[in-house]
Amino acid sequence: MELFWFIPTYGDGRHIGTSRGARQLSPAYLHQVALAADDLGYEGVLLPTGRSCEDSWVTASTLIPATRRLKFLVAVRPGLMSPTLAARMASTFDRISEGRLLINVVAGGDPEELEADGVFLGHDERYGLTDEFLDIWKRVLSGEEVTLEGEHLRVNGARVFYPPAQAPHPPLFFGGSSPKGIDIAAKHCDVYLTWGEPPAQVEKKLEAVRKRAAAEGRELKFGIRLHVIVRETEQEAWAAADDLIRHLDDDTIAKAQQVYARMDSHGQRLMTELHGGSRGNLVVSPNLWAGIGLVRGGAGTALVGDPETVAKRLREYANLGIEKFILSGYPHLEEAYRTAELLFPLLPLKRGNGAAAESGSTKPYARKSGEIVAYEHIPSGGN
Repeated sequence: MELFWFIPTYGDGRHIGTSRGARQLSPAYLHQVALAADDLGYEGVLLPTGRSCEDSWVTASTLIPATRRLKFLVAVRPGLMSPTLAARMASTFDRISEGRLLINVVAGGDPEELEADGVFLGHDERYGLTDEFLDIWKRVLSGEEVTLEGEHLRVNGARVFYPPAQAPHPPLFFGGSSPKGIDIAAKHCDVYLTWGEPPAQVEKKLEAVRKRAAAEGRELKFGIRLHVIVRETEQEAWAAADDLIRHLDDDTIAKAQQVYARMDSHGQRLMTELHGGSRGNLVVSPNLWAGIGLVRGGAGTALVGDPETVAKRLREYANLGIEKFILSGYPHLEEAYRTAELLFPLLPLKRGNGAAAESGSTKPYARKSGEIVAYEHIPSGGN
């Protein structure tokens, strides 16, 4: 299992849907979150994309010199950027970071936001554009000179002169729950991402993706995007979940649901159907809570419970074939530590998750024992 964290470039705080307990979103704070994820041993971090976020490429670029081994999952946006420009950006970032770039392909799901950015294409047309975009992007990064006249894109003699550090290109992560989205994933991506739906739904989706990829002669890896609310006891965890939406009012929920209703994203529709915009029944599967999705688009579910229970639920997803877990929690700085401290010891993690702190690779600073007692006694586990 590989555990990733999240850089909250559109805001953070102790309560969602309200300014109470909100954090000042500053470069210093985003650096703190990235440094924590790097030091704790998370495999990488996802940076979100969209008009509500700070730009993911610029933000990630500032984090390269501040981190040592952390990977950055950054979005390319077919329709908003040309494939050759996106390829040059990826190549430069990958070389400067010494191979720490991962690519998140985002076709977009909100027609109103897309039109504000100058994209006037329907759902299936966007995936047609994405197909052509990725064809060009992959080929130029592989060293080809590309001339292509497609339905949406046209290039003549497209080239990238400086290759990326990772050959043939940085790995492609891709979501998309519609048939068109699954087609593109099967054809182009390396890692298929799903949001945190109940395990039975995830199993069905992954099987469809596997079959479609096999028809393309390909095998994919799989990842999932989830929030986690883990505490030492089950009671504390559910109290923390309730506290997260304690100041959330019905008017804010209604406004958020109106926005999600206009989207043509199949994945967003599946997320919304889990709760229907209602507080009435937010536990949609054992320990899977949909309260965050009342006002947050995209990933709207959290695993809630004590460490052993949450680890068990994560292993259930792993048994379906999920390898990469992109996690988050509010506030993201404290929850990065809490998640690492409570969950890492219970999971079969890829070497690297938490390894720096455990192996002494950062010695002499790799001591993990808590505060020295009475100036001379190293503390034990205690009661």
